[in-house]
Amino acid sequence: MTNALWFLLVGGLLLTRGLTASLFKNMPVTPAMVYLAVGLLVGPTVLNFFHFNPLKESALLEVLTEVVVLISLFSAGVKMPVPVKLALWRAPMMLASLSMVASVGLIAAFAYYALNLPLGAGILLGAILSPTDPVLATDVQTRHPGDRDQLRFTLTCEAGMNDGSAFPFVMLGLGLLGLHDLGDSGMRWVLVDVLWATAAGIGIGVAAGTALARWGRKLRRLTPTQTLMNDFLGLGLIGVVYGLSVMVDAWGFLAVFFAAVA
Repeated sequence: MTNALWFLLVGGLLLTRGLTASLFKNMPVTPAMVYLAVGLLVGPTVLNFFHFNPLKESALLEVLTEVVVLISLFSAGVKMPVPVKLALWRAPMMLASLSMVASVGLIAAFAYYALNLPLGAGILLGAILSPTDPVLATDVQTRHPGDRDQLRFTLTCEAGMNDGSAFPFVMLGLGLLGLHDLGDSGMRWVLVDVLWATAAGIGIGVAAGTALARWGRKLRRLTPTQTLMNDFLGLGLIGVVYGLSVMVDAWGFLAVFFAAVA
């Protein structure tokens, strides 16, 4: 497909989505399912308009998927009610931690015993399948910061956190496959991939988000006529937080989500 056809396809999808937003609310079909169907239609499966080798273009795919997930995580985070109340966050924290461990373990056991996959591959498969996708779960997430629906809040909060909580298991699976250094008796994995990366990611996110919020309030108080471009501030915060996290080996997805919450 040429660039012109790509613009036509993407632009047409966006226009159609915008014009039919109310229609999808009354149908058992999500926009993601429609996009998937369009992809199958224009791809080699049906019309063969589009050829794409995911192995050769893995670097591009990695960047594109990271950008989409980061924006979705930030969008979920800014909808969280403030101030943070532990009682309200208890359920999503349990889902993102204990339930995540159980889910990864069950999938890994099934892959190991039923599919005869190596243990590392089974754990990696569990880490990939267990998290709630913040992009696909958009339709059941909190609509706005004032939304008091407990189920929506729990799903939104859990989707924002469990992408980060799944990363240690990704590293564990890669380590058992010989593709990542776990250290002696797995100590490097525990200290770096679990404890440090998680704590540093949350810390960077909270610190950066709080600093930007206070700076913004101070600017508005000192110069009431000052206009702040919130969209640019949000995108800039995503970039800075994620970049810092990658530099210090912290989980960037967690950092971006908690930056939005803060």
